[in-house]
Amino acid sequence: MKTASKSLINLLRGHPHPDLLPALQFRKASELAFSNASTLCQGLNYGPDQGYEPLRHQLASWLTQFYQPNDPIGLERISISGGASQNLARILQVYSDPIFTNVWMVSPTYFLACRIFQDSGFHQLRSIPEDEEGINIDFLREELRKSDEKSEREGNLKPTLKTPRPCAKIYRHLVYCVPTFSNPSSTTMSHRRRQQLVRVARDHDALIITDDVYDQLQWPVAQSSAHTILEHADVPRIVDIDRYLEGGSERNEADGFGNSVSNGSFSKIVGPGCRTGWIEGTEKFAFGLAQGGSTKSGGAPSQLGATIMAVFMESGNLQSHILQTLLPAYGKRHRFMISAVEKHLIPLGVTLPQSDRHVFGGYFIWLSLPGHLHADQVAVQAKEEENLIVAPGSLFRVHGDSAKQDTEGKLRVCFACVDEHLLSEGIERLGRVIQRMLPAQNS
Repeated sequence: MKTASKSLINLLRGHPHPDLLPALQFRKASELAFSNASTLCQGLNYGPDQGYEPLRHQLASWLTQFYQPNDPIGLERISISGGASQNLARILQVYSDPIFTNVWMVSPTYFLACRIFQDSGFHQLRSIPEDEEGINIDFLREELRKSDEKSEREGNLKPTLKTPRPCAKIYRHLVYCVPTFSNPSSTTMSHRRRQQLVRVARDHDALIITDDVYDQLQWPVAQSSAHTILEHADVPRIVDIDRYLEGGSERNEADGFGNSVSNGSFSKIVGPGCRTGWIEGTEKFAFGLAQGGSTKSGGAPSQLGATIMAVFMESGNLQSHILQTLLPAYGKRHRFMISAVEKHLIPLGVTLPQSDRHVFGGYFIWLSLPGHLHADQVAVQAKEEENLIVAPGSLFRVHGDSAKQDTEGKLRVCFACVDEHLLSEGIERLGRVIQRMLPAQNS
C-alpha cells in the first residue's frame, strides 16, 4: 500500500506540542527578570556553586507542596543543573569511577541515557527487568550480590581512577530508573517496591538515580474524574523514602551522602529549550555535586536561565500553567489515544501494562503486541504502508548488555507531540498494520 497520499504521523517523538509551550508567560518572566538591574547582573555572572538561590528557594517550596514530605525540603538539599541529561553527566563525574562502579539500568530504559553513561567510560551497562510493581527487586538483589562477590575475588575494592575528596564519594553501584510514568514503559513503581529498592541500595552501597521529570504531569484515569486536577504526588519519591526510611539517609551509621538522588527538569513542564533543572538529595550530596570541576570553573549551570525561572515560579505562572493548561491538555490527549487503543488494538490482542491503575501521566503509552509479532517489523511496515512512525521496543534496550531483554514485542507511542486529531488516526493506522500482519504470522 502506497503512503504518498497520507500525511506523516510521528508517534515516536517525545516532544511537547508547540501549542503547550508557555511562550507568553515565559516572555513576561524574562522581561521582568531583565528589567531588574540586580537580577540581570546576577544572571550574567558566574553564580554560587549550588545555583541561583532565589530559584532554589522557589523549588524547595514548590516541591514541598507537591510531594508533601514529612518535613519541608531545605534549600541545601537542592542544586541547580543544566537539565536532567546534563545533570546525569555531572553525577557520574563526581560520584562514580568506571572501573570500580557498576551501572544498572531498568529495561526497557530511556535509551539516550545509555550514551551519557558510555561517554563517562561505562561500556558494561547491565539491564534489570521490570515486573508489575516496577524494577524487579529480586533480580537486582541477586545480581548485586554476585557482582560484589566478583569484585572481592578480583581485588577491585577501591576506586581506581578518581582522586578521593572529602566532599564526595564513589559509589560501588549506580541504579538508573524513571520510577513514575516511566519512559518508555509508562509504568509507576509501587510504594512497596520503592522501599525495597532503598533497602537494597543501602545494603550494596548503591546510588539510585531517578529521573523524576514526569512526576507533575498526572491525571485520573477514570472518565468520571476527567476534570479532576491532581495537585499532589500519588506516590512518594524514592529520595523522600531514603530521607526517612528506618533512620533515614543521614542515620548514624551512614556517611550522609544518601542512596538516592532525584533528577528534576523544567523540560517537560516549561520547555526543553530552558536547559534548566535541579537535583535533590542530602545536603552533603547536593554540596558535593556542586564542587565538581566544571561547576568550580564555569560557575553554576544555567545561571541566566535560573533567574528567569525564579521569576516565573515566584509569579505563580508556572504552577498555573501546569494545573490549568498542561494537565487538562495531556489528560485529554491520553484519553483520546486510549479510546483509540481500546477500539482498534485491544480487539487484536494488544495489551497495556498496569491496566488497573487509577492515575496516569507522562508522555507515553507502552503496547505489548499479540502473538509473536516483532516490533521492528511492525514499525517498518507502519512507515511503509501507513506513513506512521512508532518506536519499536528494541530502541529501549540497555546498550551493550547481551542478556535477553523483553522488548521485541513492544511499541512505544507518544500522545504529547502531534495534533490531537491525529492521535486516533495514528492508532487506527497502527491497527490496520497489525491486522494485516497477524494472518501472515499465523500462516
